[in-house]
Amino acid sequence: MDAREDSHAGSWYSDDKSTLSYQLDHWLQEVPDEIEGIGQLPVPGARMIIAPHAGYAYSGRCAAFAYKALDLSQAKRIFVVGPSHHHYFTTLALPEFTSYHTPLSDDPLPLDTEFIAKLRSTKAVSRNGLELQFTTMSRSVDEAEHSIELHLPYIHRLLQRQRPNQPTSQYPPLVPILVGAVTESTEKAFGTLLAPYIDDPENAFVISSDFCHWGQRFRYTYYSPQAPNPGPSIPVSAPGLPQPGIDGDSVTDQMEMVSTGRSLKSRERIRSREPPIHESISAVDIVTMAAIATGEYARFSTILKNTGNTVCGRHPIGVIMAGIEDIRKNEGEKGRFRFIRYDRSSNVIEVDDSSVSYVSAFTVL
Repeated sequence: MDAREDSHAGSWYSDDKSTLSYQLDHWLQEVPDEIEGIGQLPVPGARMIIAPHAGYAYSGRCAAFAYKALDLSQAKRIFVVGPSHHHYFTTLALPEFTSYHTPLSDDPLPLDTEFIAKLRSTKAVSRNGLELQFTTMSRSVDEAEHSIELHLPYIHRLLQRQRPNQPTSQYPPLVPILVGAVTESTEKAFGTLLAPYIDDPENAFVISSDFCHWGQRFRYTYYSPQAPNPGPSIPVSAPGLPQPGIDGDSVTDQMEMVSTGRSLKSRERIRSREPPIHESISAVDIVTMAAIATGEYARFSTILKNTGNTVCGRHPIGVIMAGIEDIRKNEGEKGRFRFIRYDRSSNVIEVDDSSVSYVSAFTVL
């Protein structure tokens, strides 16, 4: 079996089976069994989540909220859709490997090789009639990328807990998809291609994304002086985060408010009457969540253009939102994301500081 190694184990997360199992179980246990306004976890029908992919010391607790909400009871296939951080390409990529290792068992997680071959031979069609195809990520590109791998231990552990008598080889197989630096047209074309699979109740989806990467090392120092001050105390859980049914006019007003900012220069000082930088980061992130919660691809695209928010999974989210829009039509709140956790690596005070934001969300399809 041609198995991908767990190349980030031992650095981004523990490579010891017992330690890793304990950490994942502990973080899942820390998440309440019931969340106000959401109900009992896992949420029936919540077969799609957005969750972060940083080192577990930073984002493991936040990711636990999404994974505790995830309903895998009907899953026969699990898509894991993540952004490419190191390799530049302008389409979507599928793996060469046939399975993926994690530290949680000697046997690797299976990939749905037959279905992946089917996708590889399928073409997406953009609105101008251009035919687009999946490419293949090489083994080295696959093992260098962390956005998909960081979700595998959580997926593996959930399946171990929910299917204790089932061997790893018989778990629902994975369909990893790496999304490159794609255009809106490409996002929509592949969203349409994936729409039937999004609509299939036997498919689960994990969308891999961190949120704002703020600081000079990320070449992003956007600051909104109109941010609420004080803002929310981090971390924040539902119901204090954007939910479906949010008023569209209110979202528009919030988007306009945070879109009047500027990029801070090195050593620039914030005036005492202005909100701290970390409050601006919260405001931009929360409005970005609100745009996603509307279910409107165009709003998500607009807030990213207006603020430049460095959501590294913007393209995976865009592809999936476009696919959901394609199938949802007028079905109310179906496919609209509910945000249940927001956290950050640190609170930025000075321009020389930096932080990365993390969110957990789910949607019922």
